[in-house]
Amino acid sequence: MDQDKSDEFYIRLKEQLAQGTKWPSDYLYKFIVPTDAGKISQIEEIFNNTGAVIETKQSKNAKYTSLSITVNLKSPDEVINKYKEVGAVKGVISL
Repeated sequence: MDQDKSDEFYIRLKEQLAQGTKWPSDYLYKFIVPTDAGKISQIEEIFNNTGAVIETKQSKNAKYTSLSITVNLKSPDEVINKYKEVGAVKGVISL
């Protein structure tokens, strides 16, 4: 994703979260990553010490792993910051 589209996406997301949610609030992240213990650990580390509940599930052929992460956050900015941190992990798809 090029930087301009990425910035536009995050601006729109922040507006939607600010209007549609009362903060602090639980937020559900969903990611798909190639099944690789190192990459999964990187994502888990990003949410370490946040009280997040992390559920993982491998695809039928075990090529991919989905992560559902529920965490209580204080603001839309925190939601976006976590998306950006996870986005730095190579091969991750955010849903």
